[in-house]
Amino acid sequence: MAQRRLSEVAKKVGVSEATVSRVLNGKPGVSESTRQAVLTALDVLGYERPTQLRGERARLVGLVLPELQNPIFPALADVVGSALAQQGFTPVLCTCTGGVSEPDYVELLLAQQVSGVVFAGGSHAEEDANHEHHYELVRRKLPVVLVNASIDLDYPVVSCDDAVAVEQAFGHLVALGHQRIGIVLGPRDHIPSRRKLAAFRACADRVGLTVDEHTIGHTMFSVEGGQAVGTRLVQNGITGLICASDPLALGVIRAVRRLGLSTPEDVSVIGYDDSALMTCTDPPLTTVRQPIEAMGRAAVELLAALIAGNEVSMEELLFEPELVVRASAAPARARAALG
Repeated sequence: MAQRRLSEVAKKVGVSEATVSRVLNGKPGVSESTRQAVLTALDVLGYERPTQLRGERARLVGLVLPELQNPIFPALADVVGSALAQQGFTPVLCTCTGGVSEPDYVELLLAQQVSGVVFAGGSHAEEDANHEHHYELVRRKLPVVLVNASIDLDYPVVSCDDAVAVEQAFGHLVALGHQRIGIVLGPRDHIPSRRKLAAFRACADRVGLTVDEHTIGHTMFSVEGGQAVGTRLVQNGITGLICASDPLALGVIRAVRRLGLSTPEDVSVIGYDDSALMTCTDPPLTTVRQPIEAMGRAAVELLAALIAGNEVSMEELLFEPELVVRASAAPARARAALG
């Protein structure tokens, strides 16, 4: 190997060039973890392995995300990618935008002979989506872990507790005196949104509040979706809104302003995720934090166990969310419906 390449690999792994040379020449005196790290660095940097080492494929793991616009997904990719690297795996990031679908990525990952796949927030959470690629992975017995609530698949699942998240947000709004409380959710077939809606109905029932089409909105997970649904709900006289993501909450706040009202004086808004920069919004967003660090690491630990051939529990792991109180929710004050 050329000296420059030797130096580049050594720098990437954080070892000496002599150590890299020993690995590439099959010499003893190098730990297995260092040997794997050097081989992985070769793959990542795009260098061919020496002929005698080509039989040892890089331990690739796919991380399939729906998009990167919502800051929660880059945050999750950061956690999962780091945890995979620490286990000696090379993460392959796949985002389902630009016309490349989840089934397309699964086909590509299988062609690369990946060791396993982590899916987060994708079609496994949508009842009406095409799930044939998931059934194919089950048939092949490829190690797979899902992040967040799913349809019934034979995979381990790591989720944030949607019911507890809504209970925390709803309880906060009730404590602030709100009696016209609404919820902005994702699409109707979205499993986490269904769980949040069931919890919302239960919370409203306990305090005697009405739940109907004037208090519930379904939309796509985007700022624009939040603005569209938020406009309708605020015009119905809602004074406190719980949102199924932070971008939805930002869309609702925009809707409130465009209606000539303000947050939190006229309409209180609570998000979900506690994604990056929510302390910097105007007002800083009160939201329910998903424990992304713990969830991402748990997903990787489960996947590593599956890849090693160990038995793991198929019971859904539910992680506790945390209400983060900032400035977008305040005591209710009387306000008539606008519509």
